[in-house]
Amino acid sequence: MAEETSLTHAAPWVALRATQADWDALPPEALRRMLTSLHLIRAFEEAVLELAGEGLVHGPAHSSIGQEGGAVGAILPLRSGDHVNGSHRGHHHFLAKALNHVSGSQPLDPAAPFDGMIHRTLHGAMAEIMGLAAGFCRGRGGSMHLRWAEAGVLGTNAIVGGGVPLAAGAAWAHRHAGTDDVAVSFFGDGAMNIGSVLETMNLAAAWKLPLVFFVENNRYAVSTTVEESTAEPRLSARGPGFAIPSWRVDGMDPVAVMLAMERALAHARAGNGPALIEAEVYRFFHQNGPLPGSAFGYRSKEEEAQWRARDPLDRAAREMTRRGLVTDEEVAALRRRAVEAHAAIVAELTEPDGNARRVRPSLWPDRAFRDVGVRGDLSELRGKPALDGAPPWPLTERRFVDVVADVMTRRMEQDPRIVVLGEDVHRLKGGTNGATRGLAERFPGRVLGTPISENAFFGLAGGVAMDGRFRPVVEFMYPDFMWVAADQVFNQVGKARHMFGGDMAVPLVLRTKVAMGTGYGSQHSMDPAGIFATAPGWRIVAPSDPVDYVGLMNAALACDDPVLVLEHVDLYNRTMPAPAEMDYLLPPGRAALRRRGRRATIITYLSMVHRVLEAADKLEADVDVIDLRWLDRASLDWETIEESVRRTNNVLLVEQGARGTSYGAWLADEMQRRLFDWLDQPIARVTGGEASPSISKVLERAAFAGTEEVEEALAALLHHAA
Repeated sequence: MAEETSLTHAAPWVALRATQADWDALPPEALRRMLTSLHLIRAFEEAVLELAGEGLVHGPAHSSIGQEGGAVGAILPLRSGDHVNGSHRGHHHFLAKALNHVSGSQPLDPAAPFDGMIHRTLHGAMAEIMGLAAGFCRGRGGSMHLRWAEAGVLGTNAIVGGGVPLAAGAAWAHRHAGTDDVAVSFFGDGAMNIGSVLETMNLAAAWKLPLVFFVENNRYAVSTTVEESTAEPRLSARGPGFAIPSWRVDGMDPVAVMLAMERALAHARAGNGPALIEAEVYRFFHQNGPLPGSAFGYRSKEEEAQWRARDPLDRAAREMTRRGLVTDEEVAALRRRAVEAHAAIVAELTEPDGNARRVRPSLWPDRAFRDVGVRGDLSELRGKPALDGAPPWPLTERRFVDVVADVMTRRMEQDPRIVVLGEDVHRLKGGTNGATRGLAERFPGRVLGTPISENAFFGLAGGVAMDGRFRPVVEFMYPDFMWVAADQVFNQVGKARHMFGGDMAVPLVLRTKVAMGTGYGSQHSMDPAGIFATAPGWRIVAPSDPVDYVGLMNAALACDDPVLVLEHVDLYNRTMPAPAEMDYLLPPGRAALRRRGRRATIITYLSMVHRVLEAADKLEADVDVIDLRWLDRASLDWETIEESVRRTNNVLLVEQGARGTSYGAWLADEMQRRLFDWLDQPIARVTGGEASPSISKVLERAAFAGTEEVEEALAALLHHAA
């Protein structure tokens, strides 16, 4: 008969309850800050709901009324240097951290005036939620995207669970910078079932990151109960599964939450890794707007009344009056002053409009601000040595992939901020292709082999980049894996700079290889250029030879925008002229004219440059061949393209990959808008087929474009141009 032995978790999982003695032990000043923060946040949220009811909040208004105790209790023990981020229901996290930050210079007390930095904080948050230029994100973030870096607020997030990997990046940056600062990520019960959260819990535990996972279990993901969503509704049970110590507390009791957070912080600050807190809270209203959940039929009025009787504002006031720290009249006065302070802020932002009110027209952002900050202005590249024309130094024949490793070695020697992470980058003599050869040995602690969890480690890299102290270089073993991490790649990193106001840097490089022709099949063979070119925020480089690779990678590593660096397996083992010089740039806006002619302009990139030149040589074609180098719409060299097309009047766009995710589709559209009058015939294109490459060698070759397809298309173009 089989023997069974009960197992125990490696990490503790405990329920924590605050006693009367805990409330009595709290210093009066801390209680005053607590009560004041609770009332300011409550009055703020009520003002937001009132504005939303009048149609003056464009978009959702996810109220945190009822949940203030969890946020205030959790954030009271934090320092300004600690970071927090949160979810779409994040006003209370933002305000609790922001008010905690300004309390260092201005008293946060029931009897103190709400002017100065307190007023400016509340005003900036309200303006942001209303979409106004004076908001913390200049009106772009609204209710769900609130960021104030100076106060340690990394940004709230509209994607459920989407901010958790970013917080891991901040935690990694804290530890790698040698501080004992901590990151705290707030998210709800619905997010606990999201892959990003679970991947990040595993990664944070494996790397012992100083990250506190704070679960606000308000029992409902919109209208779906936590019991419907998971077989274990005590969500803190997930922590020990990753060896993360976890606490379960009453989130309506801010002191209980504070005590749990103090324990979690002590654990994380000591270098012991992450911790998890589950706070049982309750939102008094529906997911969005001023009505209770009972109005929509998924909660009962009795349930809502029971939770309202546990209001954290009332609990804090009772304990303070019991200790003689405040009177009922002073609490009422605090409530009145908080409401009046927000009414005054609303009055500053609105004006009468008949029997109603409207936003003051002068406060809206200028329409010209629409695209400002999608990417930076590249001022960070000014003054750096740029290659203009042919290399002035002698070149030696070298393998392309060896140059990839060498330029990373040089940059990591010169810039201690650069860190590399990805699957197997620290082993196998330089990853699966040798592109990170020698880096792990030369730069211990800066080359991080990750678990197979692209969403988590790419999001972590995004958080590292947004922190500003380091410059991460991420390797995706294959570009198809971007779909696994699509939220972090596109919703988070790609949009962050613009979404949070347009002036933050996101210095991240994503390396990946196009592997068509290797037999790896449909899920390992795509060219992602077309996808990234249509996604805001990204810059894209596609080197075709070692000289370009050095200059383009150096530019990418100096850029304050996220940059996709495309490589191709066809080039890795190819021996080509390569420089010994490793310190020059090829900045955006500089394509290369690889061949000059009069009858057509062929535009291409990456390994297809060599195939196009082969086809042109074979046909003895009198054509221009332009190697784009930079592919994103902001970095294209339109001067070179336009000069060529105006001479040749015919265009052929050449790419290797599938037609459906084609890069050339949007480029052809843009060129016809700009250069229609100069074209003698429609723009011709060479692409692969509709299907992704298959495993079969024959079907794989049929799926992508090669030299033969270029020859055929070029011959047809020149025939029609005759």
